[in-house]
Amino acid sequence: MITSNLRINQLSDDAYQSYLRYLEVLDEKDIDAYAAFLADDVSIQFGNAPAVEGKAAVVEMLAGYWQSFKSIEHDLTNIYGTDRAYVLEALNHYKRHDGKKVTVRAVAFTDKDDNGLVSSIRVFGDTSALFDA
Repeated sequence: MITSNLRINQLSDDAYQSYLRYLEVLDEKDIDAYAAFLADDVSIQFGNAPAVEGKAAVVEMLAGYWQSFKSIEHDLTNIYGTDRAYVLEALNHYKRHDGKKVTVRAVAFTDKDDNGLVSSIRVFGDTSALFDA
């Protein structure tokens, strides 16, 4: 993960540190550690695709999706919002299985529930270059 390009961070220090841990396990593609951050009724939506609902379904979908590329590294540029509802603007640096590197500009809106678990994620970014032949 790259944090040296972070210009604006509106999260408290505690929330920011927790978010960094969340992004670290995402970058490591550690699905079990990632699942620990999720509420049972979490939903995730990528662009205009239908939302995936429920922790088990989200974990299953992400585990499959993460197999479609070799690695990902988040390069944080801005985090706007509150400790319970925020948006990350980032450059996501992917490495494909064929070794090609692809950078995707993306934003992710994240909401947390009363227990501090992620209850909703909406991701917007054009990943088509990740899958181009």
